[in-house]
Amino acid sequence: MTNDKIYIDAFWRSLNKHGEELCGDRVQIKRNDQCLVMVLADGLGSGVKANILSTLTSTIISEMIFSGMTLEDAVDTITATLPVCSERGVAYSTFTIIQIFYDGSTYIAQFDNPSTVIIRDHKLYHPTQEVFEMNNRKIYVSWMNTVPGDRFITFSDGILHAGVGMVLNFGWGQEEVEQFLLDSTSPEDSAREISRILLANVNYLYGGEPGDDSTVCCLKVVPAKETRVMVGPPADPADDEKVVRRLLSASGQKICCGGTTSTIVSKVTGKEITTGSIDILNMTSDVPPMGYIDGLDLVTEGVLTLQKVSRYLNNAAKDPAYLEELLISKEQDGASCLVRALLESNWITFMVGLSDNPAHNAIAYSPLSLNRKIALIEEMAEDLRQIGKIVNIEMY
Repeated sequence: MTNDKIYIDAFWRSLNKHGEELCGDRVQIKRNDQCLVMVLADGLGSGVKANILSTLTSTIISEMIFSGMTLEDAVDTITATLPVCSERGVAYSTFTIIQIFYDGSTYIAQFDNPSTVIIRDHKLYHPTQEVFEMNNRKIYVSWMNTVPGDRFITFSDGILHAGVGMVLNFGWGQEEVEQFLLDSTSPEDSAREISRILLANVNYLYGGEPGDDSTVCCLKVVPAKETRVMVGPPADPADDEKVVRRLLSASGQKICCGGTTSTIVSKVTGKEITTGSIDILNMTSDVPPMGYIDGLDLVTEGVLTLQKVSRYLNNAAKDPAYLEELLISKEQDGASCLVRALLESNWITFMVGLSDNPAHNAIAYSPLSLNRKIALIEEMAEDLRQIGKIVNIEMY
C-alpha cells in the first residue's frame, strides 16, 4: 500500500417522523478495495410505503454500481425506472450518490435532495458541477479529488424542514445548515460525532417530535491506516522470507500470530524473540502470553488468541456500544491488544500460511486444524467488514 491512499470514515443516523415506526429515508454504504459508495434515498411521504421505496432505490443503485456499472449509467437506469406520483407530479424517491475512490477521485450525483455540504480547511468547498437531463429529470453531478480532512455531509429534506412553525417560522435553509456545521463541528470530529451534532439540533428544532423523516450521513476522509497480520507458516518453506519481507513492508502495524510464525520471522530478520517479564495482572486463563520481536508491533500466540479476538469482533459487529468498549479498553493481554490494533486500523491484510500444524492434526476432533484456522480468519474478516474495515486475505 502507498502512503497516499485514503479511507472513508462513514456514519449515518435517522430520526423517524413523529408517530411512525419506520423511516422513509434509507442509506446504503458499500465498500470494496477500490472505492466506497454511499446512497441516501428519500421515499415519497412517510411510513411503510416511503420506507420500501427508499430501500429499493438505495439498494438498486448501490448494487448496480458494485456490479460494474458506471455511476452515470446507474443514475440513468434508476431515473428511467422510478415512477412519478400522478397526484404530485414528483418522483417516488429522491437520492444522493457519493462514490469515493481510494486514490481520491470523487463523484457526487444528486436528484431532488438537498445539496451535499463539503467542508475543507474550515471552509465550504464547492466542486465542479454540471446539470444533466436524464429521462426528463435534472441530475446535478459533481466531481473532485478529495484529500484527507474533507468532510461530506448529506441529508434528507427533513433536516431543512426542522423548526417550521415552531422554533423557526420557515425551517432551516441550506445556508443555515451549512453555517451550523461550520460553527458547531471541528476537523477532529468523527463522522459519527458530526452526524450526532447535526441530528441533535434537528431534534431540538422539532421540539422532540420530528415533523418529517430526517436523515444525516457523514463521510470523513482520513489517511489510510494499514495493518498486516501474518498467521501461520507458508506451505512452502522456500516462501518464508518472501512472506516475512511482505509483512515488514507494511506502511502501518506489523503483527504476527503463532509460535511457529514468530520463529520464522525471527529467523528471517535475525531478531531474537523475547517474552519480557510476565505480567500476572494482564494474564488471562484463556490467552497465552505475548512475545516481542524488534521491528514488529505485536507478537501473539496463534489460534487460541485468534479465537478470542473472533468472539470480540463478532460481538462488536452486532453492538456499537460493545465496539466502543473494546476501543477504550486498557486490557493488555494478547487478544485485547490484537483486537484494538485491528479496530484502530482501516486497511487490514491477513497473510495466512497454509502449512498445517502436525500437533493439531494428531487430534482428530481438534478445532485448531488448518481448515478451522482459515474459517476463523474468514469469520474475523467478515465481522471487520461489517464494522467498516477494508480487509484482504492472502494465502501462502
